[in-house]
Amino acid sequence: MKVRDKFDQYASNYDESRKQLIPCFNEFYGTITKIIPFSSASNLSILDLGAGTGLLTGKIIKKFPNAQITAIDISSQMIEIAKSRLKEYESINYQVADYSHNFPSKKFDLIVSSLSIHHLADECKIKLFRQIKKSLNENGVFINADQVLGESREIEKIYHRNWLEEVKANGVTEKALSEALDRMKEDKMASLPNQLNWLRDQGFSEVVCWYKNYRFAVYSGTNKLKT
Repeated sequence: MKVRDKFDQYASNYDESRKQLIPCFNEFYGTITKIIPFSSASNLSILDLGAGTGLLTGKIIKKFPNAQITAIDISSQMIEIAKSRLKEYESINYQVADYSHNFPSKKFDLIVSSLSIHHLADECKIKLFRQIKKSLNENGVFINADQVLGESREIEKIYHRNWLEEVKANGVTEKALSEALDRMKEDKMASLPNQLNWLRDQGFSEVVCWYKNYRFAVYSGTNKLKT
């Protein structure tokens, strides 16, 4: 089953267990909006890659109400939920597409993604980072909040064990856990050091990891013109 099909399948109850399946939910998503280096009154052009049900898009539009946001996702079911969730905002443009093959052609001040890019193979991640760099305005920023692979087999085991212990302690249902584990079969995670290096290789400046809690990390890079 393709990634799109699995997310279409689970779209209707995807949000119900988010806080249970992401033990560090508040800090993880909160970090994203905290590190956006623009005034909240700015007329920003923003792209949300793998926007899903609009969770991150919603947090950003509330903090940056003058922004124009393009929310793109491969799952039509997810996008329909996002439209319903954010129906009061007319400045959001929704696109159902595979951004790894159909990347928007315009330029953006900010490109964000959350829990999406880890579905791409490593060579596709690198290609995507290259495209993101080209699609950012000068001093534009890319922020990715995602799951990362342990740097060794033992570290990966600890990541997975800790995650299972925490989500069960949070009271996740067997159904929600089973669905999450099924979706995780499509994961193609890469280590955090590799991803930061890939950004640098594509010419990003100020590449930094702002937050990390075991598997969950938030990092960014800036498109600064070299002088």
